[in-house]
Amino acid sequence: MFDADQSRRGYHLNQFCMSLMKAQNRERFRADERAYLDEWPMTEEQKQAVLARDLNRCILLGGNIYFLAKLGATDGRSFQYMAASMTGMSQEDYAAMMLAGGRSIEGNRKIGEPKP
Repeated sequence: MFDADQSRRGYHLNQFCMSLMKAQNRERFRADERAYLDEWPMTEEQKQAVLARDLNRCILLGGNIYFLAKLGATDGRSFQYMAASMTGMSQEDYAAMMLAGGRSIEGNRKIGEPKP
């Protein structure tokens, strides 16, 4: 859940993502991702998650999907592509699932949570 604690934890990660709204920052990031990331006071774990484009890890480290979408856009990726990557599905399978009414209730429980 993205709450106040997550917001504080991911503040610099999310600000980095927002910086990608400016063309000159996208160009600098594309030219040398690590050097650009090192300008931000993010944790090393956050930087590694960005470099790996591990969106699930970014979210666990305080990232907000709406800010992370700027990273996807910088890579030329759609939000649908990003969501699919977070589920382990192909973009086509993810789109088909959503068009069919979305994820089943089975996918909405936490691992290990008993069925109702």
